[in-house]
Parts: sequence; C-alpha cells; structure tokens
Amino acid sequence: MSTESAAAEEPRADEEPRAGEELAPGASRGEESSETVESSDEEGADEGASEASGADETGASDVTEGAASAEATAEAAAEAGPSEAEAELAAQRELRERIEKRKAEKDGPIAAGGKLSGTAADLLAAVRAVESGEKPVTRTFAEPPAPRRPVAEQTGRAPAPAPAPAAAPVSAPSAAVAPAEAVAAVRAVLIQGGAPESLAERATLVLGESAEHQLREDPWQLLRVSGVRPDHADGFARALLGDACGPGDERRGRALTGWLLEQAAVAGHTALDADVLRSALSQRAVPDPDAAVEAAVSEGEVLVFQDALDEGVPEPRQAAGGTGEDDEEAEPEERPVRVLFGLEQYALAEESLADGLARLVNALGKEEGSDLAGWENAASAVRGSAAELIRAAAANGLTLHTGGTAARAEAATLLKAARELGLRVCGATHTVDGRRQLAEVLDSSGGEGSGTSAADAVTVAQLLSGAAGPGRDAEGALAVDLLVVLDAPQLDVETAAMLVESLPDGARLVLSGDPAVLWSAGAGRVFADLLAARVCPQITSRTPDPGPIGELTSGITIGELNQIEAPGKEVVIVPVRDPGEAVHRTVQLVADSVPRAFSIPAEATQVVTVAHGGPAGTRALNTALKERLNPGPGRFGGFDPGDRIAYAPVPGRTVTGLVVGAEAAGLRLECEGVQFTVAKDKVGEHVRHAWALTAHQAVGHRWPAVVAVLPGDAAASLTRPWVYTAFSRAARHLSVVHGVDQALPRAVAEIPAKPRTTRLERLVRGLVPAQG
Repeated sequence: MSTESAAAEEPRADEEPRAGEELAPGASRGEESSETVESSDEEGADEGASEASGADETGASDVTEGAASAEATAEAAAEAGPSEAEAELAAQRELRERIEKRKAEKDGPIAAGGKLSGTAADLLAAVRAVESGEKPVTRTFAEPPAPRRPVAEQTGRAPAPAPAPAAAPVSAPSAAVAPAEAVAAVRAVLIQGGAPESLAERATLVLGESAEHQLREDPWQLLRVSGVRPDHADGFARALLGDACGPGDERRGRALTGWLLEQAAVAGHTALDADVLRSALSQRAVPDPDAAVEAAVSEGEVLVFQDALDEGVPEPRQAAGGTGEDDEEAEPEERPVRVLFGLEQYALAEESLADGLARLVNALGKEEGSDLAGWENAASAVRGSAAELIRAAAANGLTLHTGGTAARAEAATLLKAARELGLRVCGATHTVDGRRQLAEVLDSSGGEGSGTSAADAVTVAQLLSGAAGPGRDAEGALAVDLLVVLDAPQLDVETAAMLVESLPDGARLVLSGDPAVLWSAGAGRVFADLLAARVCPQITSRTPDPGPIGELTSGITIGELNQIEAPGKEVVIVPVRDPGEAVHRTVQLVADSVPRAFSIPAEATQVVTVAHGGPAGTRALNTALKERLNPGPGRFGGFDPGDRIAYAPVPGRTVTGLVVGAEAAGLRLECEGVQFTVAKDKVGEHVRHAWALTAHQAVGHRWPAVVAVLPGDAAASLTRPWVYTAFSRAARHLSVVHGVDQALPRAVAEIPAKPRTTRLERLVRGLVPAQG
C-alpha cells in the first residue's frame, strides 16, 4: 500500500440543504421547522433506539445505536431505479394487506404454509384470550409455548396474491392523500396541543380518518408518526390532558412500548429481550415497566415469545427422596426460556418465511422425476465451487452460497446450467448496479445457444412488483423453477417473506451473497440466521476477488488488516491529522489525483464515509465536493443542474443520479437513464447530494474508484463489516483517508457485526432438520 501526506485546510462549515426548502429558482436555503417535533427521523430514531438498548450491551445494545442512525437506515440505500418506486411501495403495501388479512382471519383455521402457524399462532391466541377475559395477563407470560408442529409431508400453500401492476415510468413515489376534512380536524387538535400543524396529513394517514378522536383520547398515539419522539408526545399530552396525565399513565406506557420496538426494528431487530425493553421503559420514567408491557400485550399491540434456551429434551425430575422407581411422580425438568417481545408485522413475517422455506425444502425433497443426470452432466462441465453449487441446487430446494464479487460468476454458471436443462430461471439483485453486474456476467458466460441473457437479471423490487422478470403463473406464483438471489445479506425479513411466499412448490431457491458486508437496512438478518441454522447445504466460493484490493478485503473477512503489495498503487493510504484535512484531501483525490493517476473521472469516483453528520460526514464532504466539482448557488432547494444525488424513494433502497433541472412541480432528476420529477415538498425527504455516501448507502454498488474517509471522530463507529463494505466497493482503485490511527486495525480484528435480536434461526430449526 502506498502512503501520502498533505497539509491541512479548513473545510466549509455549511451543511447540505435539507427538507422543506423551496425549489423555485432563486430560492434561498430555508430554515428547519420551528418545532422540534419535525426534526428528522435520524434524530428521533437516535434518541429512541439508544433507549431501547441502553441497558444491555450483550443482546440489544445496538438496538439504540442502529436506530440511532435511523437516517442511515432509512435512506441507507435505494432500489433498482426510480421507475420502480411506485412498484416497490405497492409490494410493501401488498405485504401489509396480507398481514391485515391474517389478523382479520385469526379466529379461523390456519392453513399450512400459507397462514400463520406454530408459536406465533399460539401467542396470538393467548393475546385474544387475555382480551376476552378468559385468561389473566400474567398467565400469558408464564405458560410455555406449545411445541412446534412438524412439517407436513406435502406442505400446502395458499395461492400467491395476484401480481402488482408493472410500474409506470414515473419514478417518484405517489403519496397517499388523506381526506381533507379529517386532516383539518387533526390540524385543529395538533394546534391545541402545541404540535406543528404540518404533521396533520401524516398523522391522518397513519391513524386513519378517526385520527382526531384517537389523539384526543390518547395523545401518545402521536408517537406512531415518523419523527415524533417521546418528549414531543409528552408535551402534546400535557397540553391536551393537563393534570390528568403523568409518567405512569397506562396509555403512555403502551405507546412507549410500541415506539421502542419500532426503533428496535429500525436498528434491525425483529424482537427485544424482556430485560432490555423493561430497562428502556424505566429510562423513560415509566414507573412500572412490567405493567406497561402487559398492557401492550393485552391490547394486542405487542406479542410475547418464549424461546427455550436449551433445545434438548428435558430429563424427568425425581421427587425429593425418590428412588426413580415411580415414574408417575417424576416431573419433567423445566427449561430455561428467553422472553422476547415484538411487533406483529415482524412476527408474522418471520413465521411466514420459516414456513415458506420449510415448504421449499420438503416439496423438492419429494420430487422423484428430477433430471439429476442432466444436473450432474452440467456440474461435470465446470470445476471447483461452481460445480458444487450446481450439485447442491440440483438436489435441494434451498441452498446458501457465500463469496465475494467474483463469486457472482458461479451464480451465473448455475443459471446457465439450469436454463440449458429447460428450467425457468431468474437472478435477482439488491440494486440496479448489482443487476448490471450480473447481466454482464450472464452475457459473458452465456455464449451462443446457452439461453441465458441479461433479461434473466432483475432486481428484487422489480421481481416482486412484476415490473420485470418472469411474471406470475395462473395461481399467482412466480413463473420460475430456479431463483438465485444475489446480495442476500440485504434481504430484510419482510422482503424475504414476500419472495418465498411467491415461489411455487418444487422451485429451487439459492441465496447467494457476501456474509462479510453490512446487513440489511430493514429488520432481520435473514442470510446470517439461515447460515447459523445449518438446515441446508452451504457452498463457499473458492474464487477470490482479484488484485490487491481483493487481497486486502479477503484478509479483513478473517480479522486481518494485512500489508499488501500494490505496484500499480491500487491501494493508497492518505494519513490526515484532523477532519478538516480529511475533507481537503478527499476533494483533492476526487478532483485531481485519481483522474490524473488512473484516468478515472471524478464522476466515476465515490466517496464513502462513516456518517451523515460531523465535520467529515457526508454533509460536510458533499458541500466541499460540490463547491469544487459543480459550484452553484443551490437555486433549487439547495441543488443545481449537474449535482450528483442519491434518491431514496423508500427506506432501504438508494439509487444515484444527477439533477437535470427544476420545474413548477419539483426537482427534475435522472437516475439510471430515466428522468422524473420529485415533488418539491418531498425533495428534503428523498433526495441528498451523493458525491459522498455512507457505507450503508453504498452496499450493492461498485465504482471504479473509491475514497474511504476515516476521520478521527469516527473511530468509535468502525466495525469489521463497515470497513469491509467500504473498501470492497472499489473495483480498480481504493484511497483510504486515514485519521483513526490504531482504531482501524482494532476494528478489523476485534469488532464484528453488531448483534441483532431475531427469531428466524430458531423458527427454521423447529421446522427443518439441521444438517451436519
């Protein structure tokens, strides 16, 4: 690795324009809302999550840190292209509708594979028993869960829902419109309670047409609106209720319980440990956390789970003084259990995903007519881990495949082999950039007559929405025999559940990805949970990523930051003393050094840093880079034509592009060759400058050159997955602006991924026998 030095220079301090700024030509940067209730989600999640995990560093301590960066999560990345934004929202609405349907039908029989079953169904029944008065709340906590049902020999599956209509070529998400009368009523109660009236439409959309009545009866329902924090809701409640409210109000405890679990989900957790949740409630001045949690459970707002810590069969316990001869008096020894609390949408998604995976495993296992000879011939035609992957996919309904960027060629080889056997195939990626990479590999490996082409590569959002891909069969299932999902670590539990529910019986699913990268922006850790469950074959690629960058990142995966030979200066270390110097050297690298030394233009170089805020965060870096690369007054809400932007139409998906202009309706963008307009009142929420991104936003993308910025104040935030993700985004050249001294090798060696509390691993193990 090469090393450079430089003099320091103070960067500009002004920040990137944010929400609420006017888009008319000549507009100046507007002020933030006068009320803190409208502070960005990053602030609200910050505070909330840190409470949700503040008490316990082992289980959900990162609940708070992850939710604390809700901004990085909410905008962390975006999708396959603006033209699919509406389709992405439609797919999410489809899952929500299925969840609501399950809730409405929970008194009816549960069909195997297509409805909620097992522990989650029993827990919902327990909640209903509490609601009806048949059981006291305390019994819901005390009773052990019923044993998991075994997977039936032929798992039934409800017909998949009809496909969502293909996305129109309009990229900006279409916002739902709340009834004007309901919004006016909510605005009145917000004004009465001292809350910003601009929250009226959002509150009406979240709470429904009866929002005004709900807020008067329970002011803490305001916490359900994005960006509202507990102190805001407390002030609103005091203004409406006066002396009738206090810290111990049952409504406050219930609302805070749900809010903390929502913040935990932002940080990636699908459930929270009971002790962590109680401690977080105590930090919020709830005098009786147990009562608050029980009230939330009894109202059906929260579910409770009891997971046995010891999965073995309990031994009978002899009565005191017994000889063991009287078996009747021997009582089974109680197992220790872990009590978890979670929101219904994630519980249902995890249950549905576990059932669906079990269906795939068992359905293919019963097939007798598979052309195993054909698969073996295909495997014999290639070597190494690609052959292993083909053999594993041939014989199994679910296969996991791990590896770096170079391992995509093995997934492409599998798709080609299956297509030549006459199967319907599809490869799905997290981002449009990932789809392009897969399409290039398919085109290069396919060859004439292979049958595979770039058309077999889609994004997950396109596949689910029907905007691209194989379409659906008569029963509503995806018309595929083999689905290979790349970037699998980016699957959150809800998206994974939708994918698996959409697959027909007998289909093969291969989840392929790099387990060393940062996890999904949404709740869950699907790929990591399935790897840990060991219920299906796991094929590890033996194809290393090439060159010095590949050698460097390979060492990082095992906790080693090695000195590497980089004769072509593929990797350069640029030491800096302070954040100001880090900003200065970053601009110098992007604008001058990298283009001159490697003929990589500034627009093909991506800056990756640790956070949005701070003196060397994305805002400060984007301000300095804009001043150098595309100076302008920011006439359109802080943006000018030619500005490089990141557009996040929905949480967890980011696509990059350029500003091409502005019009009366809003800001005109071009992303992935598609031009579209973002409404001016949505620009602050969905659009950011993107010369610099966070590593979470960069997942799923690659650039010819990357400048990874590690200022001194970022030392505490570094983890091995962050370092690996940032460094591995570079294809040809990596510059590391290094100001963290020994914190970098320490993070690589000692700080793994922050844990997430999920239930999927245990659920899958209960349905599918573990493999050796």
